[in-house]
Amino acid sequence: MSRVVGPIREPGTRDGLTKSQAEARLRRIIEDTAAAPPIVERVTVKEAGDRLLAQLAALGRKRATVQSYESILRVHLAPHFGDQALAKITRQDVEAFIGACRADGQSVKSTLNYLGLLHGIFEYTLREGWVSSNPCKLAAKPRAADVDPDIHYLDPDELEALIRAVPADDLGRVERVMYFTAATTGMRQGELLALRWSDVDWPARRVRVRRNFVRGEYGTPKSKRSSRAVPLADPVAGQLDQLHQASDYSGDDDLVFAHPHTGKPIDRSKLLKRFKAALRLAGVREVRFHDLRHTFGTRMAAHGVPMRALQEMMGHRDFKTTLIYADYAPSAMESEWAEAAFGAAVTNPVTNLSGSEPN
Repeated sequence: MSRVVGPIREPGTRDGLTKSQAEARLRRIIEDTAAAPPIVERVTVKEAGDRLLAQLAALGRKRATVQSYESILRVHLAPHFGDQALAKITRQDVEAFIGACRADGQSVKSTLNYLGLLHGIFEYTLREGWVSSNPCKLAAKPRAADVDPDIHYLDPDELEALIRAVPADDLGRVERVMYFTAATTGMRQGELLALRWSDVDWPARRVRVRRNFVRGEYGTPKSKRSSRAVPLADPVAGQLDQLHQASDYSGDDDLVFAHPHTGKPIDRSKLLKRFKAALRLAGVREVRFHDLRHTFGTRMAAHGVPMRALQEMMGHRDFKTTLIYADYAPSAMESEWAEAAFGAAVTNPVTNLSGSEPN
């Protein structure tokens, strides 16, 4: 390969370049060429994000996951960064994005989710050689609380009121058992919608969670640990048995909570609207469908189930997630410790409210 960097100097003249000058100029040309990314690769966040998501889909990432990323890219990342070249985005730009999310009322968790995708986009473009650094790594990030202090759940009376308020129609017959199953097994909504009669182990009184149904597609549960067996208490086993006998879809491969007229999964948006309507009719405070799962977690913890066992039942990948229920677990020693520390040594102020001050 030959490169022309300038005219050759003829012997005895000062015109042109010497060998050393030509080599120095060639080095500068090579360095300048390497420093500037090719024009075709001067992409925006939106363009790089689209390429990353196409790669994830080709590699077999769950459709629901890719769709979630597409939503974040379309709704949050692309509008904020616009036509700004990815290679020009700085740490300050990333921090400005974080500030805009928080000012817009986004939770810390949601903001960190958006930032996670942006980080992934930069890592992808780093591998492709389109950028030289990832500004997300240096950006100051908001901290998410380790424990959610506001766990919402239904107490037994509220759960009973909700179930009584479900409409007495064909769909209500299915929903009533679904709500009760969610609150007494801790299964996620997608796991309930994908549950088949073959997953119900009647003799062992267990439900085996093997699939979920999210965004119109069947898939594996949320994590490896989410594939699990959940115990069935006698009341919910009885309710499931009655539903099985009354359903037109009772084959092993049929859905447990199938739409009573089609045998297909119940539409999620319709399910949530009817759930909210039943809560209002019951006069119960508004909770999410997911809070039926919290109902299971808090009740099991309150009855002394060890946290590690509860982690397995609920399919939590991270033990820290299970620990949100630790405050509801009883401790036989706590009252004894308090009594030993304060029971005899401290004068009860209530007994002295109407008497004279102690000497």
